[in-house]
Amino acid sequence: MPDRRAHADSSPGSASRSDDVPAQTQVILVGGGPCGLMLANELGRRGVGVVLIDQKPGTAFNPQANATQARTMELYRRLGFADEIRALGMPPDFPTDIAYFTRFAKYELARFKLPSSREAKQMISSLSGSWSAAELPHRCNQKFIEPVLRRHAELLPSVSVNYGWRMTAWRDAGDHVCANVEPVSGVGARTIRGAYLVGADGPRSLVRQGLGIRYTGETGVSRDFVGGRMYAVYARIADFYRALPHAPAWMNVSFNRERRCFMPAVDGTSEFAFHTQLKNHEDEKSITETSAARMVQAAIGVPLEVQVLSRDTWTAGHSLVAEHFGKGRVFLGGDAAHLFTPTGGLGYNTAVEDAVNLGWKLAAVLKGQASPRLLESYEAERRPLALRNTAYAKRFADSLGLYPPAPEIEDDTPRGDAARRRAGEYLAAHGRAEFNIPGVTFGGRYDGSPAVVADGTEPPPETMNTYLPSACPGGRPPHLWLAEGRSLYDCFGFDWTLLRLASHGEELKRLTSIDLKIVDLKSEEARDVYGADAVLIRPDQIVAWRGNDARSLEQILAKLMGHG
Repeated sequence: MPDRRAHADSSPGSASRSDDVPAQTQVILVGGGPCGLMLANELGRRGVGVVLIDQKPGTAFNPQANATQARTMELYRRLGFADEIRALGMPPDFPTDIAYFTRFAKYELARFKLPSSREAKQMISSLSGSWSAAELPHRCNQKFIEPVLRRHAELLPSVSVNYGWRMTAWRDAGDHVCANVEPVSGVGARTIRGAYLVGADGPRSLVRQGLGIRYTGETGVSRDFVGGRMYAVYARIADFYRALPHAPAWMNVSFNRERRCFMPAVDGTSEFAFHTQLKNHEDEKSITETSAARMVQAAIGVPLEVQVLSRDTWTAGHSLVAEHFGKGRVFLGGDAAHLFTPTGGLGYNTAVEDAVNLGWKLAAVLKGQASPRLLESYEAERRPLALRNTAYAKRFADSLGLYPPAPEIEDDTPRGDAARRRAGEYLAAHGRAEFNIPGVTFGGRYDGSPAVVADGTEPPPETMNTYLPSACPGGRPPHLWLAEGRSLYDCFGFDWTLLRLASHGEELKRLTSIDLKIVDLKSEEARDVYGADAVLIRPDQIVAWRGNDARSLEQILAKLMGHG
């Protein structure tokens, strides 16, 4: 939904004056959503000059993405603010269950129980196997997370964040890029010159269009639910939890023939993000605030007072990935590069990983540590992951949206009871499949990338709902908990890490061209899990190389950085 409310002060919502926007920088970022803000943090932490512009008045007012996957939380942990984000959203003891109902005040069909944020923080260090991780998922709306990303970016001296500005044109001059920008008011236009331009400017990306790059994949997929025209209502329902006979849940899904919807809790007290499928006879242009409130009431099943905070239409049924993720000195990320139907919560999380992947590579090239050829690995790595993740999201959407309610699903009859029992069994299985996805979360790989040195081993086969940790180069490093409840990931450096699990007595000299942290860990468990004496971890916490002799590390790094 587009923002309906502008911020009126100098807090994270206010626009910048023209004299605040630098005319020259290293990286021009277009788009101030999660991808752009995360990339600003990644670059700014490395001292790279960034000018970020976004035509919105500030960070999101309306609810958007609702689920931060565990891998994204691990990436926030790298930056030091995972705990800050975990404290946001709903109350710490609020259950993050996914619950399915005929209507929210009527029959409960199925429930997939998940821990509250307090429970997640307490239980994480006791988990193993598929969920051995530094962080568990967190159910928090993007509208609360964006201000954290923005605030941390604005603390970095090399970063200039500018909302209320739009880009009107850009060009790649071969040895630099230029962007024409102006305040949304239209007064005070100027040109910014940079070394690189990144378009994180959404599905209608001006940057992607200027590159002549198209989306590929499926769009306009029709389903009984989450396929076609959708209507979103950001609503305050003060009596929701007092009036309902069921335990609270984070994700509320209504399953009936009149008004199917999903409605995640936003604050755990009274605010909700309602999304419903429009019927063929419903004209979105004729929907008023009153009729929007009635839609929400129909899903609830009782006429509670519904205060509409904002409302808009959107389209489900997208499974789109750009033909390329960049050209020359210009790159794409987030929704500009891939567009999801939101089942599985994969769009926003894929966008954050885009930023982390591209950030260290741009910084290495700008600092002269890497050849520009390193940047070719961005598309080589991220585009296959986008194809993978959009396919998973489509699979979840098909599972939910192609399963229609039986005509008798709401009847208080034996046939109605049987229909609810069948639907409950199906939806319980669907919930487990969509919301317990460690294989999707942790199993993404960059096999065949020039920024990975293969060792001839095969990674475990990928499955959605289980994950087998593996140190086969190209994937996430296996996680371990160390003494005193410390995560192995907390030992890694922000940039490169050499994990030494056995010593051969050699002295590894400091490699002055990069920031390399050496971590000596004498652990039989770690040696068994990692399968080598030495493991090189990339800045984005991906295994780049492993072997039993680190003396050739300079040559290995040269190859990884595009010099080989």
